[in-house]
Amino acid sequence: MYLHKLKIGNVELENNLILAPMAGVTNQPFRMICKEFEPGMVCTEMASSKAIFHDDKKTNRLLNTEGEKRPISFQIFGSDEETMGYAATYVSKMADIVDINMGCPAPKVVKNGDGSKLLLDLEQAEKIMKIVVKNATVPVTLKYRKGWDKENIVAVELAKIAEKVGVSAITIHGRTRSEFYTGTADLEIIKQVKQAVSIPVIGNGDVIDEETALRMFQETAVDGIMIGRGSFGNPWIFKRIAHFLETGEKLPQPSNQEKYEIMKKHIELAVKEKGEIAIKELRKHIAWYTKNLKNSSEFRNEINKIETEAELINKIEEYFKTL
Repeated sequence: MYLHKLKIGNVELENNLILAPMAGVTNQPFRMICKEFEPGMVCTEMASSKAIFHDDKKTNRLLNTEGEKRPISFQIFGSDEETMGYAATYVSKMADIVDINMGCPAPKVVKNGDGSKLLLDLEQAEKIMKIVVKNATVPVTLKYRKGWDKENIVAVELAKIAEKVGVSAITIHGRTRSEFYTGTADLEIIKQVKQAVSIPVIGNGDVIDEETALRMFQETAVDGIMIGRGSFGNPWIFKRIAHFLETGEKLPQPSNQEKYEIMKKHIELAVKEKGEIAIKELRKHIAWYTKNLKNSSEFRNEINKIETEAELINKIEEYFKTL
C-alpha cells in the first residue's frame, strides 16, 4: 500500500524510497553501494550553480555518474538566476531529474543567499524555480525546509508556488533552518504540504528505520520518503524498509560478514574513483559502518592513521575476525 512506483514528470521510479542528496556523503561510490539495496532513486551531492557556470573541475567530478544505475537526480544550488539557468541546462544533459536545493542550512551556503536562505525571499525563490524549469529538459524538483525559523514557516506557500511554476515534485524536510538537525521533524507540516498541492510530495526527516518510515507514510500521506542520515553506514535501509512496508515483517540485521563485504566494496569503489586520497574521506563511513560493534572506538582510532587501501582492508579484515 505505502510502497509503490512513483512518477515524477515523465520519469517513473521503481519505488518511492529515495536516497537524499548529502554534501560530502552521497558521492559516486556511496550511491553505487546504496543502489545495490534498490532505492527508487539516488541523488548527487549538491553542486554550486556558480561553480558549474565557471567550469570548476572539482564540481565536474561531483557530477560524474558513469556506470551508475538510473534514475539519478542531480541537485544544484544558488540564488542567481543566470547561473541557475545555465546549471539547469548543463546538468539536464546528464540527469534524469534536476533538483533545486532550498534546504541546506550550512553557514557558508546561507551567507551567499543560497540554500535555505531563499526561504526568507519567496519572490527570488520563485524566480529561481521558474528559470530552472524553463532551462531544464528533464523534470525539476525542489527540496526545502519548512521555514527559516519558527517565525518564518513558509512550507505550504512555497509548495504552492513550486506547483504553479511547473516543478514536478517537492521534498519537504520537517525542520526549520534554525533547527539544523536538532529536535524532531514536524510531520504535521509535511501533511499540510501534501494536502495543499497535487504534485507528488516526498517526506524527509528522521526516517532511520522501518517504524519511522511507516510513521512518515501513515501520518502525512506523502507519495514517497527521502532517507538521509538513516543511510549512514546503513545502505541496507532501503531493502529493509521496502520489505517491511510490503510484508509487515523485518529482515534480519546484516551479518558481520555482510558488513565486511560491503565496506570492502565501498573502499574499492572509492579508491578506483579518486585514488588513495579517498582513504581519508572513507574514515567517517567506516566509523558509521562499525558503530556499536565491539571495541569499535579503538578500531576507529587505528583506522584514522591509515593511508593505503591494502593496509585499510587488512585492518578491517583483522577487526572483523575478532567479532
